[in-house]
This record gives sequence, structure tokens and C-alpha cells, in this order.
Amino acid sequence: MSGRFAASNKVAVAGYAHSDVRRHISRPLGALALDTVRNAIADAGLRPEQVDGVVAASLFPTSGSHAAADGVSTVTAGWLAQRLGTDPRYVSSFQGIGQIPGAVATAVNAIAAGAADHVVMFRALHNPVGRYHANTMREAAGIDQWTVPQGFFGPLSMIGLPYNEYLQRYGADRESMAAVVVEARKNGARIPWSYWYERPLTTEEYLAAPMISDPVRRFDCDIPVDGVAAFVLTSAERARDLPHRPVYVSGYAGGASAARRLPLHWPLDDIMTGGEATVRRLFEHAGVKPEEVDLPQLYDGFSPFVYFWLELLGFCPRGEAHRFVQDGRIDADRPDGLPVLSGGGALGNGRMHGVPQMLECYLQLSGRAGERQRDRATVAVACQSSPHYGGAVVYSAAPF
Repeated sequence: MSGRFAASNKVAVAGYAHSDVRRHISRPLGALALDTVRNAIADAGLRPEQVDGVVAASLFPTSGSHAAADGVSTVTAGWLAQRLGTDPRYVSSFQGIGQIPGAVATAVNAIAAGAADHVVMFRALHNPVGRYHANTMREAAGIDQWTVPQGFFGPLSMIGLPYNEYLQRYGADRESMAAVVVEARKNGARIPWSYWYERPLTTEEYLAAPMISDPVRRFDCDIPVDGVAAFVLTSAERARDLPHRPVYVSGYAGGASAARRLPLHWPLDDIMTGGEATVRRLFEHAGVKPEEVDLPQLYDGFSPFVYFWLELLGFCPRGEAHRFVQDGRIDADRPDGLPVLSGGGALGNGRMHGVPQMLECYLQLSGRAGERQRDRATVAVACQSSPHYGGAVVYSAAPF
């Protein structure tokens, strides 16, 4: 049986909208999401009553004790659909990891199956007052009893382990770690809605930042923010009658089943083995080969994810990503550079959880990237989260 997606290139992204990204926005998250969704619908040349599908990824990604309140700290598809002033016939929230790829897949499948004609998909991120991962836990029970008392808790410890493995196994150094972050911040500093707008970072500033969970430094982590992005998807046939050039969804894949470990135990070999399966299914589903991708947008919520995705997608050999990066091969300003962070990523925009990657693919393939527009952008990949845990989507400027 062929692994090619039956609906490959039959659904397209037709418009978008993006709010400002700030540490804390004074307006409630729900109000910001509602305005952003309406702006995306208008950008696609549609009226709200023409949108009959609403899809969201609504995870509140904190390990802290913050309560999740719909419309305040998170926004579900149901909350927004009730306030959009329409009567959508399809409403769904993706609940897994790899929120953007999962939500895109949900929207595409709904359109391909005829459950909806025009779907608005959105992601709303909230930064609560106080420490993002602050936790009031007084006792560690269940599986936490084996790690929390030793201080092994939260995503920083989780990513610190495989990052340290990578550095030791392949001889990577601090300067190569800096190169990823400096590239992301350079590109993010050019984007008006970014939290880091007009604030690039130097290697010296990166190296001088505090160590948080060795070897993870402060700027290896995306910064928590308030922000919303929304996209409108419809059938490829309908999209051709709308104002902007359609960007086609060629295929997608989510992470494979991970090895049975403690939840925060991510050995490097597990990431790469699971990631190999993710990437193999992605290219089979989309019907493209790695060498056909000219716009990879790699996830960088933590900087080492860029190394992992670079190697798994085949852009450099295993164990060579740190040299590839340090040689300037991901410099988006070089004519021969691989623009893996040309949209600024999470490190250059703020913690928007896969939105910068999808948005850059859409803007470049639709010819709407303005001064950042690349001469050649035909097949793009947008990744989110760890390769073994999240997912990725292949987009195309033309159906094939």
C-alpha cells in the first residue's frame, strides 16, 4: 500500500493573521484570539459566516501549577466557535504534542472528508504572571518520586540530558551552540510582531548568559509570551478563487510511539530513532524527497532541536550538525545558506509553539514574505517539538 496521502495538495492555506507577541498583553487572550481569527478570515477574502470549521491546538505548555482557564490562559476551538458569531458545523481541538502539525492535519482531514469547506485554525499562547514553570508541589508521588526529589523536573532537565549527550558524543562546543541562537535572533529581529524585534543577539551575549540546566543557557530557551496566530484553510479548488496565492498541504506526520521511559527521560538515541520514523513517514506521506525541500523551518523551542532535525531530515550527516551550523551553513543571508530559521523560529519570535515555522512556510511559498522573500521557495517543511515526539508538515507552492 502506498504511503502517499490521498488528499495530498488538495487542501491549501489561503490566508493568515498574527497578533503582536509580547511578554504580557493587557487584553484577555480570548479577545486577542477572536480578533486575530477575524483578521485571518478577512485576509483570506472571506466573511465569518463562510467559515464552517474551527480547529485549535489549545495546550497550555507549562509544568507549573497555573490553572488553565478557557478564554484566559488558553483558548479552545469550542470557546472561540461560540463567540465567532457563526454556526460552524465542524469544531475540533487537537490535544497531542506537535500542536501545529496536529491541528493542520485535523483541518486538512476535515476539508478533504467534506466535513467543512473553510476552516480557520488558530493557536493562542499565554504567559502567566509569575514564574512560567513555578510549581507548588509539596510531595512527589507516582513516577515523580523517582526524579523530582533529585531536582530532575520540568522541560529544562528533560532537554539538558540529550543535549549533553550530543555535546559529549560528537565533540560540539559552546560556540556552535551559540550559532543557532544568534541566527534565530538575527532573523526574528527583522519581524515587526516578534518579541525580539530590532534586538539581535551576539555570540558574546549568548555565552555570558546564565546557565540554567547545564548545558542549557538562558537564550537556548524560547521566551514565554502572549500571542495568537490564525490560518484559513480550504480546498485547493476554492483557494484558487481567493485573493492570495494558495500554499498546498502535501503531507504530514506525527511522532512515533516513544520507548517506555520515565516521562522526562529523553536519551539522545530515543530521539533520533523515533525521529527517523517520523521523517520517513513524512516524506512518504507528502510524496517528496529530502533533496526537493528548499525551505526547511526547524523547530527551536530549545536550541538543540535544530541539530536533531538537521540530521534527521538529511541536511548533514549524523553528528555533524554542530559543524554545519558553525560553518554558517544555516545563514539565511548567504546565497548558498539553508534557511532553517529564516522566520526567526521560536528563539527569535517567542514561545509560539510551531507557529513561526508554519507562518514562514506560508509567507515564502505564497510570495508574501516582503523584504525577506527568497528567490526560490517551492517545497517547505515546518517542524514542531522534538522529532520523536512532535511532528512536521510539508507544504508546496504548486500541486504535483
